[in-house]
Amino acid sequence: MVLDHLRNAGRFSGEGLNLLWRGIGRPARGLARLRSRAPERLLISPQDIRTADPTVAADIYAGYFAFAGKMANTHGKSPFEIEPASPAWAAALAGFGWLRHLRAADTALARANARALVEDWLALSPRNPALPAREPRVAARRLMSWLSQSPMILDGADRDFYQRFMKAIGRLVAFLQGARGDGARGEDRLFVAIALAEAGICTAGMGGLQRRSTQLLATELTRQILADGGHAGRNPQTLLDLLLDLLPLRQAYAHRGVAPPGELLNAIDRMLPMLRLLRLGDGSLALFNGMGATQPDVIATVLAHGDARAAAPVNAPYSGYQRLEAGGSVLVMDTGAPPPWEFSGRAHAGQLSFELSVDGQRLVGNCGAPDETRAALREAARATAAHSTLVVADTSSSRFAPASGLSKCLGGRVIAGVRRTTMERSDGATGHVVAASHDGYVARFGLVHERTLQLSGDGGRLAGWDRLIASGKPPKGVASPDFTLRFHLHPAIIARKSEDSLSVSLQTPDGAAWFFHAGGYPLELEPGIYFAVPDGARRASQIVINANAGHTPGVDWVFERAGAA
Repeated sequence: MVLDHLRNAGRFSGEGLNLLWRGIGRPARGLARLRSRAPERLLISPQDIRTADPTVAADIYAGYFAFAGKMANTHGKSPFEIEPASPAWAAALAGFGWLRHLRAADTALARANARALVEDWLALSPRNPALPAREPRVAARRLMSWLSQSPMILDGADRDFYQRFMKAIGRLVAFLQGARGDGARGEDRLFVAIALAEAGICTAGMGGLQRRSTQLLATELTRQILADGGHAGRNPQTLLDLLLDLLPLRQAYAHRGVAPPGELLNAIDRMLPMLRLLRLGDGSLALFNGMGATQPDVIATVLAHGDARAAAPVNAPYSGYQRLEAGGSVLVMDTGAPPPWEFSGRAHAGQLSFELSVDGQRLVGNCGAPDETRAALREAARATAAHSTLVVADTSSSRFAPASGLSKCLGGRVIAGVRRTTMERSDGATGHVVAASHDGYVARFGLVHERTLQLSGDGGRLAGWDRLIASGKPPKGVASPDFTLRFHLHPAIIARKSEDSLSVSLQTPDGAAWFFHAGGYPLELEPGIYFAVPDGARRASQIVINANAGHTPGVDWVFERAGAA
């Protein structure tokens, strides 16, 4: 723990120096942006492959803007004049991704409305400090949205608007070039690189931007995309968001007849299979490390750019995920350590947790991450107790920096806990076995958590073994701690505990029956919560086993389909 304190002190000092350096350099960088060069012309507009809804255009024209679970009525004002409904709402507004809905409407009214709203932004956004115009991720999204929707924005525009729009693009490019050393951290650096690369390939007269931005993109892809196709932050949502931008960028290079960097092609080729590994039988992504509700249409759109017939890979050792699949059952397990500190702002303390779907229905999983508007719930969802795994003394296996006080600059990143994980895997005709461990409880309790999962060859039986193994001398004053095994059930699952409390029957929406037991250990069926739904949290159930590490160092348990041999 002393090493953790020293390491965090160094990180705190480093962040302080970064803030100081950015503060000193900001006036000079701001002056450079004022002198930024505007592109001479736009050469192409990249495709936006996100799903668009033309009916949203009518809402926008009427002054209703719905983002991040919040609806705002402008009452005749510009949306850039009103008080934002939430920080996430403001970020979505300032990112202009909603322009795609106006383009999908494909009417003269929608095109005129789009141009008027961009013109409002150019005139009004500097006067509204509540809008996150200068956040690197938001600015990158705005640049990509403007480039992809430029044919609509400029349709029927006069020369004055055209020149102001081009100057605004030039200022955005200059800002994002400065943002690499002025606030962009973690995955934001990659999104900034993608936006700059898109601007470089889509514009003319930007003074070598294409060459510089292509090199920057290659550097960030090499740094952030792992050898198995996962992202350094281990968040499935980040992987999906990146592909939504990288796939159109690959097309843009092809349309210009310019060779894309090999790092871009290789990254996409690795990321698409990784996305399939993380996809459960119901078509949604596994709920690990910040993943919330999945949009099935978005997943389908992205995966359509790969080989739809290819089988999902099963082993992602660099990303720290394992996939077990047999007879209609699909299981994804977290076997990795927390992400590198820079990328851990949304990481969860869910080591050795798993999600299980059977015949297209989720059975067991994690609570998932709520949307951006529920900050307090997002922190609760990061706890080990919100995952289907073992918890010692109601303590998470990793600790996060607080979101307030002096630690606020650490951005909720992982500051202590799991340092090392192990994983072994075997596959055969009789089934698949994964044995893994983590050391997140060694510093506080002198215990290593070991978990083995075995999925039968027909997919009808999942057996698990959880053990707490002493590691060296336990810390002074630490008695044998209690521990809890939790198995969070999907809200659609009907669960009933037996009269003797030794088993739980489970029924899926299609009528299939499963049973759970733990070799004679008493079971509890407690209320749970499921965050990963678009319209807010839903009630669920969880199977709970309570024991003491001194008396019961391990528990064996089984999920079994009714009638399975």
